[in-house]
Amino acid sequence: MGDLLRTLGRRVEANAERAVEACVREIPDYQAIAPVAWDSMVDVAVVSRNRMIELVDADLPLQERDLAFAESAGEQRGAQGVSPAGQRGALALHSALVLRDISEAAGPGDLDDTMHALDWLVRHGGAARAAYTRGYFRGQVCFLPVEARVQHLVAMLLCDDPAAAELAKSLGMPVSERYIVTVIRVAEPRGCRQEVAVVMVEEHRVPLGWCEPGEFVALVPYRGGDPAAEGRVLAIGRDVAAAVGRPCSVGTAVGRLHALAVAVALARKVARVAPIERVPRRPYGMGDVFAELAAVQTPEVDGWLREVAQRLAGGPDLVITLDAYYRSDMNRTLASTSLHIHPRTLDYRLRRVRDLVGIEPGSTRGVRVLSTAVTRALAGAWEDPGTP
Repeated sequence: MGDLLRTLGRRVEANAERAVEACVREIPDYQAIAPVAWDSMVDVAVVSRNRMIELVDADLPLQERDLAFAESAGEQRGAQGVSPAGQRGALALHSALVLRDISEAAGPGDLDDTMHALDWLVRHGGAARAAYTRGYFRGQVCFLPVEARVQHLVAMLLCDDPAAAELAKSLGMPVSERYIVTVIRVAEPRGCRQEVAVVMVEEHRVPLGWCEPGEFVALVPYRGGDPAAEGRVLAIGRDVAAAVGRPCSVGTAVGRLHALAVAVALARKVARVAPIERVPRRPYGMGDVFAELAAVQTPEVDGWLREVAQRLAGGPDLVITLDAYYRSDMNRTLASTSLHIHPRTLDYRLRRVRDLVGIEPGSTRGVRVLSTAVTRALAGAWEDPGTP
């Protein structure tokens, strides 16, 4: 190697200072730690640049001590409270600044040396970033409680962050190729979010946490047709409902790694139209509420279903009666048993539905219209006084 590396070597300290200044200027987390971490950040930038020049010159890969140094630097930033977003931003900025250093140092006769340096970065830069990230997540253990780190994992998986695998490994939650993405919608959410997250992490050991004040998300590893995973989803839904002391609805969608954002969007839609229950009886998927999802997208249809539900408010208890009737596949004995009423009382209520709405509950039309109206009502879709 000729003038390129010599020029880079002369500029190491200036380039390192400039890199740290850029991090502090552009990344709020680094601005926050700068008063106590400035010198260490400059030291890391100087050592890493000098070492890169040596290895490029010798055309050698990163050695164990180089990876250990990167891990140590990452661990220090994690322990200082740098957020995952800040850590990603710093790595991206570092890569951009190293390329700028090389570009500025390259002269007209340095084309071959420049291409060699860039090739070395492509071949070995990933190992350095992975080591830094491993150390970063190890350092977070000293700064963040486990439930906060698990919630970071959820966010990283949903946005397809490549560093999610390292965080998952540090938490003992290996990344799965497929998940049952579960959105639990909490009615009238209130405090105790952190306490709920602590309990859920300790009990279930899967990526989970709050995404919004009234929305709890869990990612349950899944292999097709796995009843154990489906049972875990229901257990999580029931545990969240018990922990918050509020009724919940449970919406699900199966998603693949690298496409989980699509699955969570669908599970969120399902949760918003699924019945809200004090003790969730089942998790709902798109196939369970496809009619309700379509109704939400067509205001005229939803308004018509609302009118049907308002007529059912003439009671007595017609919404819950129809809900039990359809859940029992229209078996009169099972439905009346679940309602703790006599079969004749059930028959009376079903006749009352027919009289109020003009639709026979046991007919094909009745199943389509009334079951959809009942589910929309139980999901809390319409909150005016005339609606059940």
